[in-house]
Formats: sequence, structure tokens, C-alpha cells
Amino acid sequence: MTGVLTDEAEDGQINRIGNYYKPWFFKHVEKYLKANQTGIEYIPSRHYYHRHTRSIFWELQDIIPFGNNPVFRYLFGWMVPPKISLLKLTQGEAIRKLYEQHHVVQDMLVPVKSLEKSISTFHSDLNVYPLWLCPFILPNNPGMVHPKGDEMELYIDIGAYGEPKTKQFEAKASMRQMEKFVRNVHGFQMLYADCYMNREEFWDMFDGSLYHKLREQMNCKNAFPEVYFFKQFPQLIVISLYGVKVLAYHLSL
Repeated sequence: MTGVLTDEAEDGQINRIGNYYKPWFFKHVEKYLKANQTGIEYIPSRHYYHRHTRSIFWELQDIIPFGNNPVFRYLFGWMVPPKISLLKLTQGEAIRKLYEQHHVVQDMLVPVKSLEKSISTFHSDLNVYPLWLCPFILPNNPGMVHPKGDEMELYIDIGAYGEPKTKQFEAKASMRQMEKFVRNVHGFQMLYADCYMNREEFWDMFDGSLYHKLREQMNCKNAFPEVYFFKQFPQLIVISLYGVKVLAYHLSL
């Protein structure tokens, strides 16, 4: 699928895909692929920017399986997408654990030269489709995330959101295997997602030299835990109040 910006549109070919009663965008594209058809549509810019908003990419099909049904869209489509923080707030511990074991939400940033190998790994370890593929230039700037070489490099964000279809999937073991692969190709894991690396593996993936230098200079070591701590224990926050450390529970929404 390719597209160009234009100020003019042909009559009858404008598709305001963001309207609440419209099919989910990925299902709309899937229809063309299954029918082996081609077509030209004009999508308003705002609708295109939010093309995956109503269906939360393709996650909503697992939350509301009948959400793309025409009857549901016309009667209740204006109510979606549900607020993720509300879903997390109302789910119990059993549902949370079930969700963790049978569902993945991961974004891995890998060099485009490793794209073919990466997609094969995603397929064998997760088998989740569709995959989100978003290329970007990663500049060689100081910080935790930068190419291994001395120049900027083309990377691609591979996002897997959904229920793994591989029979051997086991959340911790499978994701540790995936994380190892990403480290080996000099890639990075998006830190909003579940992370199963130990501290040594984490700092092997990310360049912590500047981060730790600043923590030392700003006297942060005795006030705030490092970023790895938050990835391993997201339910806890350590707050320093007038030099006294307070350990508080945090509901991650």
C-alpha cells in the first residue's frame, strides 16, 4: 500500500475511515488482500493519522471479538476504543496473569539489515499477525539508544500485538529468547513492554555509560532507583522525601 498527499480528491472515492461506523482499518486492508484487489481511496489526513486508533491497532479484536460487526459498529461504535487504563483498573489478578501468559505486546527496534532474520524469528517464536513495521533513522547521538557504529543507521520497529499462535509459547522463556536475538543484532526493546532481561543483559542491550555518569554527577543513586529497577518491579516506586526513602505501591495504568 502506497500513498501520497494531495489537496484534491475524486468524487465518490473519499473514505473517512475514522468514522465510528466504518470498518476497522486493518480489516479494510485485509479485505483487499484476501480478494487480491487493488483500489484507490482518498483518506482525510486526520483519519489516516488515527487509522488504528478505534481498533487499538488490532488489539480490540481480542477485547471485543464482535467489535467489527456492522451492527455493533453502527449501534455502539461511538463507544470505542475503551480506555486502556480503565481496562487495567477493572481486571483482577487472575485475568492479568492469564493475559500475560497468552498475550504479547512488544516492540523491538532492529537494524533494517536484520529485517528478514527478525521477521523469521518473530514468526517462529510468536507467530502473531499482523506485524507493525515502521522504519526510522536512528541517529548516532549519545544516550541509551544509538547504533553500534559511528554513523546514523536505518532501523525498523517491529511490533507484535496479540495472541501468540506458536504451540511452544511460554511468556518468560519465549520473550527471553526474543530479547537475546534482539541483543545479538544490536537492536533495542521498547521499554513500555514487559522485560525479562537480568540487569547485565539489560545494560548489554542499552548503552548506560552516559546515564550512569549523570546519575553519579547529580547524586541520583541514593535518591532514585535506576531504570532497570522500574522495568523489573513496575508496581513499586521509591520516593525520596527530604532524604527519607519511602516505598510506595504504584498501580501502573
